[in-house]
Amino acid sequence: MGFQENGNGEMGLSGIPLGAKNKYKRMNSEVHEDSDDVLHQQYQQDRRTNTRKYVLACAVFASLNNVLLGYDVGVMSGAIIFIKEDMKISEVKVEFLVGILSIVSLLGSLGGGRTSDIIGRKWTMALAAVVFQIGALIMTLAPSFPILMAGRLLAGIGIGFGVMISPIYIAEISPNATRGTMTSFPEIFINIGILLGYVSNYAFSGLSPHINWRIMLAVGILPSVFIGFALFVIPESPRWLVMKNRIEEAREVLLKTNEDEKEVEERLAEIQKAAEFSNSDNDKPVWRELLFPSPPLRRMLITGFGIQCFQQISGIDATVYYSPEIFKAAGIEDNSKLLAATVAVGITKTIFILVAIVLIDKLGRKPLLYASTIGMTVCMFTVGASFSFFGQGSFVVVMAILFVCGNVAFFSIGLGPVCWVVTSEIFPLRVRAQASALGAVGNRVCSGIVAMSFLSIANAISFGGTFFLFAAISCFAVVFVHMLVPETKGKSLEEIELLFQKQYEEQRSEMELGDVEQLVQNKNGSTN
Repeated sequence: MGFQENGNGEMGLSGIPLGAKNKYKRMNSEVHEDSDDVLHQQYQQDRRTNTRKYVLACAVFASLNNVLLGYDVGVMSGAIIFIKEDMKISEVKVEFLVGILSIVSLLGSLGGGRTSDIIGRKWTMALAAVVFQIGALIMTLAPSFPILMAGRLLAGIGIGFGVMISPIYIAEISPNATRGTMTSFPEIFINIGILLGYVSNYAFSGLSPHINWRIMLAVGILPSVFIGFALFVIPESPRWLVMKNRIEEAREVLLKTNEDEKEVEERLAEIQKAAEFSNSDNDKPVWRELLFPSPPLRRMLITGFGIQCFQQISGIDATVYYSPEIFKAAGIEDNSKLLAATVAVGITKTIFILVAIVLIDKLGRKPLLYASTIGMTVCMFTVGASFSFFGQGSFVVVMAILFVCGNVAFFSIGLGPVCWVVTSEIFPLRVRAQASALGAVGNRVCSGIVAMSFLSIANAISFGGTFFLFAAISCFAVVFVHMLVPETKGKSLEEIELLFQKQYEEQRSEMELGDVEQLVQNKNGSTN
């Protein structure tokens, strides 16, 4: 046999020195290790890509209900011109018809919080779509004003359900790093709905006044049809599943919505811990907890309810619902030109919400809120000054269109989307749905008050005076954001809850330290 001796005097079979063979083994091992690393990296990259696509699909489908609200806001701004002509209704009835949807939607928002805790976030979205479809169909076929109002009441309840639950659902399924972006999707779809409503107004305005507004309203049924398909794609919220002690199902959802498998168990444990903490007071009903909140929860409620109210009382619905009236007061008389100008408002609003999506998880929530509220203040003050000092004319028309578009642009980069993001993030798991519902109620009530009173206030104090009022309210919103809204970028929902708890403990410690210092000063004073 041809054995060959290696350098150490050892022989290897097949004439290969043992040292050389070991060398080849080490090289092969290194190649395998490198190959494993490449395969692992490729697997991780594929998983990240698939997870992002899945979460994105969930966010899109969950936001479809918000198209309904946006479409109603946009389409009603033009449809009301033809409803008024067709049904011969007064200006008071016009305000009532426009504003009642926001008021009634608070019933849906209130019911939605409790409903979503019972049947789940996913099926609450389905219920919202069905109720809205029934209401929209009644409005489309309404032979008289009372029946039109009945359909609008039902549509409002459906919208209330949908607007409240979508941000909560998206916040509960999204990874921390992209939660702000994903939770902004409902606001994007509201803007898409508004734009579609404006386009629908313009497209069907040439038809008979008895037919055109019915077609405009009927088109709003289509988005809710797609929600039926969404139910086959989106999962239930993992946090709701944990609340119902369906741990394995929650784990499966987290595996689909988290980019790193290692983080799944950590997040699941974190959610379970938060759920256990929330349920430690299980004998205390949620409504009692909200009526008599602990100091940290009280601060959360003030923050959530306050920012929702400021979103509406700063006048956004007035500029969207009544933009044709505003431009008419500036000097535009032709209906087609009025509706074309409102399309410009819708396009602006939609473009700038996309800017917010890009920035919200990079810059954070507070910087966008500062830019938004300060910008809105400047724009509305300028519109007010234009009406007050120049009356009507081509200059006022240009200024009105430019700064109304500027107002909705600043709204869309901050107060519009960030309001819903913050409200869906800050509350503890046990009360999240119902506390968020309270915020949505504040939002809808304020929206209704503004929508139902704008024309009356404008007639009483002029359009210029009304915009000065909105500018003053927006200025107060800047102060509110500075004092009460925390930065939540990059934090988990459970960490945000601890943030409010920590703030309360720090304030309490400062108060106690101040009391001790005061006692020492009093003691020293008495000694002297």
